[in-house]
Amino acid sequence: MFWRVFLLCAFALVNVLLLYRMVWGTNGLVDYAALKAEHAQIASQIKALDSENRALSQEIRLLRNDPKYVEKMVRQRLHYLRANEVLYLFDAHPQTGAR
Repeated sequence: MFWRVFLLCAFALVNVLLLYRMVWGTNGLVDYAALKAEHAQIASQIKALDSENRALSQEIRLLRNDPKYVEKMVRQRLHYLRANEVLYLFDAHPQTGAR
């Protein structure tokens, strides 16, 4: 009878130890949840970078093959003008009322 109780207590102790390691131990459920959240964050970053990469690839194609697009970008970003054109630049944050 003593051996049965002893074995039962030993198995219960082993089960508690295994349960503890399964939840809080190395590679346990807590670590798994943290890795799952990190994976979701990295996946969303990859998705954002892929869309940015596609947009940049499209812009590169346009800059290589479309002279009208090149002219538009040069005029827009570098403020180049054609002959007899006047460029007006406005302040993005105008001053309100002089004191």
